[in-house]
Amino acid sequence: MENYRIVIKKSAAKEIERIEIKDRIRIIEKIRTLASNPHPAESKKLSGQGKYRIRQGNYRILYQVIGQELIVNVVKVGHRRDIYKN
Repeated sequence: MENYRIVIKKSAAKEIERIEIKDRIRIIEKIRTLASNPHPAESKKLSGQGKYRIRQGNYRILYQVIGQELIVNVVKVGHRRDIYKN
């Protein structure tokens, strides 16, 4: 299987920087695994959107997969209580 390129939106990068270091390390590792498998078993497609989400503890990682270009675009990272609010 081909590796996907990971692209993290600037706002998502800032959200990651605000998270505690121990959780941040786990989140970054989870994002890295998306390069080899953008649709792991624990990922869920968000209804009405072209995005997916995966869980890492109390945090959620929202991302899009652009299949033709082999890109995983991380759109948002945040705590589960806040991630789905606009």
